[in-house]
Amino acid sequence: MAVKLRPIPLGLTYDDVLLVPRKSDIRSRSQVVTRTNVSRNITIAIPFVSSNIDTVTESEMAIAMAKLGGIGMIHRFMTIEREVEKVKRVKRSEGFVMGTPFTLGPDTTAKEAKVMMKKHQVSSAVIVGAQNKILGLVSERDMWFLEDDSVPVSKLMTPARDLITAGTNVSLAEARKLFRTHKVEKLPLVGTGGVLEGLITSRTVLNEDIYPRATKDSKGRLRVGAAVGVVDDYEERAQELIKAGADIIVADIAHIHSVHGLAAIKRLRKICDRVDLVVGNIATPEAARDVARLDCDGVKVGIGPGGICITRIVAGAGYPQFSAIRECAPVLHAAKIPLIADGGTNYSGDMSKALAAGASCMMIAGWLAGTDESPGAIIYRKGQKYKVHRRAASFSAVASRKIAGL
Repeated sequence: MAVKLRPIPLGLTYDDVLLVPRKSDIRSRSQVVTRTNVSRNITIAIPFVSSNIDTVTESEMAIAMAKLGGIGMIHRFMTIEREVEKVKRVKRSEGFVMGTPFTLGPDTTAKEAKVMMKKHQVSSAVIVGAQNKILGLVSERDMWFLEDDSVPVSKLMTPARDLITAGTNVSLAEARKLFRTHKVEKLPLVGTGGVLEGLITSRTVLNEDIYPRATKDSKGRLRVGAAVGVVDDYEERAQELIKAGADIIVADIAHIHSVHGLAAIKRLRKICDRVDLVVGNIATPEAARDVARLDCDGVKVGIGPGGICITRIVAGAGYPQFSAIRECAPVLHAAKIPLIADGGTNYSGDMSKALAAGASCMMIAGWLAGTDESPGAIIYRKGQKYKVHRRAASFSAVASRKIAGL
C-alpha cells in the first residue's frame, strides 16, 4: 500500500540565502547595538551562547563567555555533584560582593588548606571561628617554603586585627579607594560582632573596568546556564543546580517535541520558579507552539544543522536551519520568548542570516571547541596541536560516560 505524502515545502539552509544590501543609516560600527535576550529575563551584550556540549562548555568557557558579554551553558554529561561544582566556580569567580567567600576553620592544617584551595581554585581563604566570626586571612604565600605542612592555618594567617576590612554597605568607589591606598588584594566585609558578611577582591574591581559588558546578576556575579536531560535524575539535577546559583536551566535533548519531553518541561517549570527555563531542540512552528504554551523562557531551534551532528544522516530527520528559524520565530516572538539558533553557523555571515531570520542569539560550538577554555582533550597530530570535538551521542562520548558510570 502506497503511503500518501504531504506536499514537500521549500526549506532553506544558510547557504541558500543572502541578505540583500540596503541603504544604511549607520555611520560607524561603534553605533551598532548587539544587546539581546538569551531568555525572557536575561540580557547579554553580544548574541553568542557557548553550546552545552561536553567538549565546549564547562566552568572556564562559561567564565570567559560571560566576561565578554555572552553566556555559557555547562553540559550535563557528568555527575550532579560535578556539574554543581562547575556552576559554583563560575558564580564564585567574580562578583563585586562575594556573599559566600571561601572559608576555613582555624584548626585546618596547611596541607589540608592547600588541597582545598586548589580544588576550589582560590588563592586565599578567610579563617572563621564560631558563628562565622572572622579570625584572619591566609593566602598561598603564607604557606610557601613550609617545612611542616601539619601546622594549623591559625599560626600562618594574618590576624583579623591587622586586616583592612569594610562594612557591608561599602560602594564600588570606596572599595577601589581602599585597595589603592592600602595595596591589599582582599577586602573582607565585616558585620556586627565581627561576623564575616562577604568579600571583595581587587581582581573584581579591576574587572569592572576590563570587562564593562560582562553578563552579571544583581550581585555582580557572572551569569551561567546549566543543562539537564528529561529522564532519570533531571529533576534532582535541576534543583541542585539552582541551589548552586545557575541563572538558566536548559532542558536539553535532540528533539524535545515529544511526549516525555513536553512532560519534563511541565515539571521543570515548577522547579524553575526563580530562574529562567530554556528548552530545546525544536525545528517546526508546531513544536514552537507546544513549548510556548508551557511557559518556557527561551527555545533552542535546530535539529541536525551542526557541523559534527549526524542526526540527519543516521535518522534522516531534520529541517534546513534558516527555514526552521524563520518559521518558528513568529510563534515565539508572539509569545515574547527569545529564539536561540543552535548550530549550522559555518561562516560569520551565517550568524547575520540567523538574526535576520528571527533569532535573538546563536548557540555556537565548533567556533569555540579549539580554544584554551574548552574542556576537550588535547591531541598531537603531525606536529600540530588539536582539541577533541565530538557529538554528545558519538561513540567516544557514550563510551566515556559509561566508563564514568553515567
